[in-house]
Amino acid sequence: MNNKFKDVRIMDNFYQSSSFIPMPLTLIGTLNEDGTKTSFGAYSLIFPYYVAGKDFYAMLLECRNSSNTAKGLLRHKKCTLNFMPYTTKYFEEHVNMGFPGDTPEEKIKNLTRFTPVDGKSKEEDPNGNYPKILDEALQVFECSWVSELDNATNDEVLEEYNGPYHNFNGITSKYGAHFILKVDYILLKEKYYDALVNGVTKSNFCPLPTNWGYRDSKNFWCSDFKKPIAVGIPDRKIDVSSVRYAADRLQTDVKFTDDALEMLVKVPRPFLKLVLNGCVKWADENNCKLITSKEMQIINDKRSKEKNNKK
Repeated sequence: MNNKFKDVRIMDNFYQSSSFIPMPLTLIGTLNEDGTKTSFGAYSLIFPYYVAGKDFYAMLLECRNSSNTAKGLLRHKKCTLNFMPYTTKYFEEHVNMGFPGDTPEEKIKNLTRFTPVDGKSKEEDPNGNYPKILDEALQVFECSWVSELDNATNDEVLEEYNGPYHNFNGITSKYGAHFILKVDYILLKEKYYDALVNGVTKSNFCPLPTNWGYRDSKNFWCSDFKKPIAVGIPDRKIDVSSVRYAADRLQTDVKFTDDALEMLVKVPRPFLKLVLNGCVKWADENNCKLITSKEMQIINDKRSKEKNNKK
């Protein structure tokens, strides 16, 4: 092995005890036992899970199965992921909310620097019970636990878990739990919503901090946001003959003209088959057997409209 590196012993919580992993800094809101109030816990093990090709989009949360957050999700199946701005006082509040052992009532009492308010779910369903969001957050995901995955529907709050355990959803070990969270709503403060819609720049990029995990017996570590550096995507074109090669191998009787395929030369190679199949699906739905540049423009316009409608 290259002597510039040292082999680190891999231990429990390796992401913070054996390595340096940049992670988000969030406060996750879940309902207390009777569903009347929201308590918040500090988490960083929250990552994108389903990002495309499914009927819904999802995040993956990893946590202790004895935590208030795990109990709240097992009971009520709802949570909010609050991505907070960075200040020293705010980070102190995160650390305070991450202390294990506090009851939901104690966490609610100790939440002094942030303001819980109703989110989009409550607005859409005024009679339902939903965890609140934090008014100071820059970005919020309102989520529902997809308990049917990995047959976790019957998981419940217990004093101790002795198995059998699930592989990737629900109670996954004696001490751990994983929750696949369907993203119901993504909420952004107006400035950053406008940035997504109208174009992100260095000055309007959402200033979310980076959590570096728990490194020793004394400290949590977090980094403030700095202005990002933008590097342009390489302008690489696939030769039209490569696009033709891929199109001719699709299991379909739909054909493409050269001028139609010329409009796909900038599609990255890993996504080319997916895009071509999308074109074929459109053609089948519209009784079209030959896609020319005219039909390709219609398909592109439809795709752009659908993308804008999701914003």
